[in-house]
Formats: sequence, C-alpha cells, structure tokens
Amino acid sequence: MGNETASPHGGDDECRRLLEVTHPLREGIIRDAVAALRLPAGSRGLDAGCGVGLPAITLAEAVGPEGRVVGLDLSAPLLARGEELARDAGSAERLSFQRGDVNDLPFDDDTFDWAWSADCVGYYREAPFPALRELVRVVKPRGTVALLAWSSEQLLPGYPALEARLKATAAGLAPFTRGMSPSRHFSRALEWFRELGLEETRARTFAGDAYAPLGDELREALTALVEMRWPGAEEELTAEERAEFQRLTEPASPDFILNDPSYYAFFTYSMFWGNVPA
Repeated sequence: MGNETASPHGGDDECRRLLEVTHPLREGIIRDAVAALRLPAGSRGLDAGCGVGLPAITLAEAVGPEGRVVGLDLSAPLLARGEELARDAGSAERLSFQRGDVNDLPFDDDTFDWAWSADCVGYYREAPFPALRELVRVVKPRGTVALLAWSSEQLLPGYPALEARLKATAAGLAPFTRGMSPSRHFSRALEWFRELGLEETRARTFAGDAYAPLGDELREALTALVEMRWPGAEEELTAEERAEFQRLTEPASPDFILNDPSYYAFFTYSMFWGNVPA
C-alpha cells in the first residue's frame, strides 16, 4: 500500500495497523522477490509508495552496509512510523524516508540504480504510465524497475462457490474495476514495460501459505486480511450467500473459518521487472 492507498479503512492510523498486522503473511514473499532481483551490493534504490517501510527494510538489507534506499510515500504518519521501524531493525543508516508523489518524483533523472514499488504503482486504477514513467526516469541506464503486487488468494477453503462469487464482486475485482480496459490490469504489466522501452522484461509469481494450527500472529493477520479483501461485497450477494459469508468470516461466529482445525490458505504476489535501456 502506498500513494494510491495511503488512507484506506479509516485513515493513516488504520492503514498503518493493517500494514503491520498483515506483514507476516507477505514477509517471506517479499524476501523471495527481493532475492530474485539480485540487487547489486552497495547500490542505491527507491521504494516508491513505501507505506511504513517494511519492504524497504528488506531492500536495505539486500544492498548491504554500503547501499542506500529511499522510501517515498505521500503519508507523513506512515513515513514517521517507517523511520521508527528502520531504527528498530538497525537499518537507519542506509534507509531514509521522503514525502512525495510517485506521479511526480522529487528526484533528478538517473538518480537510482533501481526502483521498486510494492502494492502501489501496479494498482493504479487509472493509466499507470505517469507513475511508471517516473520510475523509469529516475533509474540509471541498465538499472532495474520492478513492480510487485497481490495477485490471487484462497482464504475460504472448502467453499469454492462462495469464494468465486466474492471474487466476482466489485471488491473482489479490485483494483480492477468493471469497464476498465484490460490493458490497465496489473497482470498486463509486461505490456506496460515494453511500451516504455524497458528491456529484458520478466515476470514471476511468489506463493505464500498459512495453515492450522495458527499462531496468534498469523491468526491476527488472516483475520485482518479477510476483513480487507471483500469490503462491501455482502451487498452483491444473495441472502443465502450473505448468511454463509457472515457465518464463516465473523470472528464471533462459532463457525469462524480460522477456527477450523484443517484450515489452509494460500496467496500469491506477482512481480514484473525490466531494465532501463542504455
């Protein structure tokens, strides 16, 4: 979550809580995605739409003690929290934060060796090209531009019909919206990269999972994720579907699905990346 989604679900405080609570679900995926980029030791990079900076900390670890990472976001409270987390992680010397808009980056051309955006630029409901062009602009020739974003999930095991209905709602389709051009969907990012002239374009999907028995941390993360994934979807369900959805997803319900001793969920993130031409 970044510039486009800096204040969902009740503002910056709630966004901060959700980013931190759900991080255990994506932490391993982020580490795998960063490893796949093979960022050069000592390089300088940008995390565009960094939120509270948790991925930025992983990026700073990847470039080593001589590297530098700048986390950029529109939300001052999220950036302040990022500074706290970076200090706690021992990354403050190589990770700094700056307020700014990914559509108008406050950096000169060819400033960075690479640029990354997770759950931000790839989720723009309008044309993603202004923000993506900015990422390309600030990266040096032969440097890397990478987008990472949530791409699929199974959160209600054993209820495929209900989950399929939820995925077909306006909330389930987000960030895609009905009537949106297919070319604006995140899964078409290779097309975006090629249109902007990036070379050696690549794509890879990373999977994570969670299963019973769930520890407190994972349980809290999954509870928040279920609440986040389908806000307002009940309005599009039949009465029967709505009752089943509430029975399975409300923590106070005796049938809350996370209480199932056989619970299993999976989720994927997809990354698209390419190199700025020489």
